Amino acid sequence: MPFPRVAGILLHPTSLPGVGIGDFGPDALRFVDWLADAGMRVWQVLPLGPTGYGNSPYQCFSAFAGNPMLVHVPGFTGRYDRQRVDFARVLPDKRAALDAWLDTMPYDDAVRAFVDAEAHWLVDYARFMALKGAHDGRAWTTWEHGAAHREAAALAAWDARLRPVIERTHKEQFVFAQQFAALRAACRARGIALMGDLPIYVAHDSADVWVHRAQFQLRDDGTPRVQAGVPPDYFSETGQLWGNPLYDWPRMQRDGFRWWIARMRAALAHFDMVRLDHFRGFEAYWEVPGDALTAVDGRWCPGPGLPFFEALTAALGPLPIVAEDLGLITPEVTALREACGFPGMAVLQFAFDTPDSTFLPHRHVRDSVVYTGTHDNDTAAGWWASVVAGDDGTGAEGTRALAQRYLETDGRDMPWTLIRTALASVADTALVPLQDVLALGSDARMNLPGRTDGNWAFRFAWDQLTPAQATRLRALVSTYGR
Repeated sequence: MPFPRVAGILLHPTSLPGVGIGDFGPDALRFVDWLADAGMRVWQVLPLGPTGYGNSPYQCFSAFAGNPMLVHVPGFTGRYDRQRVDFARVLPDKRAALDAWLDTMPYDDAVRAFVDAEAHWLVDYARFMALKGAHDGRAWTTWEHGAAHREAAALAAWDARLRPVIERTHKEQFVFAQQFAALRAACRARGIALMGDLPIYVAHDSADVWVHRAQFQLRDDGTPRVQAGVPPDYFSETGQLWGNPLYDWPRMQRDGFRWWIARMRAALAHFDMVRLDHFRGFEAYWEVPGDALTAVDGRWCPGPGLPFFEALTAALGPLPIVAEDLGLITPEVTALREACGFPGMAVLQFAFDTPDSTFLPHRHVRDSVVYTGTHDNDTAAGWWASVVAGDDGTGAEGTRALAQRYLETDGRDMPWTLIRTALASVADTALVPLQDVLALGSDARMNLPGRTDGNWAFRFAWDQLTPAQATRLRALVSTYGR
């Protein structure tokens, strides 16, 4: 599906200013205004689901629900770090404030209508979260037998016992949907497209797996028989062990990929375009034993391939998808992406590793999305500092020499050099993490793959984001026809 020639910013809503953690309140609306003033036409976010392990937006308790920490709670106050999310302090404080606010909200006809409309996921999600709380936050495989195995009599008894908690979650998701709809309306009014991010996998400890066990490769006790990851690559020498259960793709295909169609339909109801994470896993995926401690000892297995995307398209129409095609990309993966008509990605931080890199700007194609870096990269300033400080071992053709020669720069303003290069690219879409606009160093990095803590905490403050930066971006947008 072709996209117009535009530029945009990558920023997760938790990174907005606010009380301890960014949300959908006034700061989000102010940021939309700043985007429009800067000539930006896309706001890309990370997954918006309710986070679990490590506060990662890629490990959520539901593929359909919204993160309650993104709800703007009127009257919530506190003194927290301005430029980091102190999850250990903020989350319990905000949860308590949100619950107190929701308890004053009536369970009225509007809430009931919302629950009816979203019943296909919301009823079981609210039940899952209530049960999780009743079992001290433990994974669903360790719950009381009847709850873990979804026995009808046990669920009925738990529903009666946990009704107030379940109804509070209904209200929580109702308010999330209302506030997100208002934010999306503000984006549309200012000509900003919202770009979502759809992880290929879901967390094992999630309502999705608890409810749809037959769709995943699990043992009889519900634990993963095999788990997801990727082999060693430029992010990690031992690969990445994600821990997500793998789909039973033949089983999914037999029912017409019904669960995936519902998931994609929900995503497209929220976003104008969607980045499909780990696209290569739909052609072939890395299967790791369920008890493995690293992703080294895995194997490639065939993914669902073109029939999967044909089923989605038949059900939903043309798909406004960007394929995240980074990592070990084979000709078969590229052929699948091209057959689907999805643009791929080019990351400038990877462009200067070798003189024949496909990420070098003169090798870009129009039907693609160019990034200075993604949420998994260091910031542009941090990346360049590490290049300058390190010995890449390839002499005159190394990263530093190639980048300086190719970009005609001494590297003193590398973040904005990469921004200009991205916006000048022939690629239809150019996206820049806000950290690069602010020229921030490695302390502002969003995620370091393989690290279990310290991720996802970046926040900016309004005094960092100036009209001058907006003016500079708008000038580049004008120069390069975006």
